Amino acid sequence: MINQKLLEIIVCPVSRQPLHVADRQLIDRLNQAIGAGLVKDRAGRPATTPIQEGLLRQDGQVLYPIRDDIPVLLADEGIPIDFK
Repeated sequence: MINQKLLEIIVCPVSRQPLHVADRQLIDRLNQAIGAGLVKDRAGRPATTPIQEGLLRQDGQVLYPIRDDIPVLLADEGIPIDFK
C-alpha cells in the first residue's frame, strides 16, 4: 500500500490533478479488459500485465499502475480508463 504522506503530494504528470488509490472493483474490471486485449497505455502499447494496484486521476480518466509498491508516474505509462 502506498504511503499516505506520499499520496498527499503526488499528482498526475500530465494534468497535475490529484491522484487517489483505485478501488478493487475498478482494478478487477481493468484486469478483465487487459485479459481481453482491450487496454492500451497512453503511448498506444497494449497492456498485457495485470494491475495489482493503481492511482486514479481525480477525473477518473487515467490510472497509473503501482509496481512493487512504487507508483509509475510516467505520462506514457498511464492507462486511459475508456475500455468497455
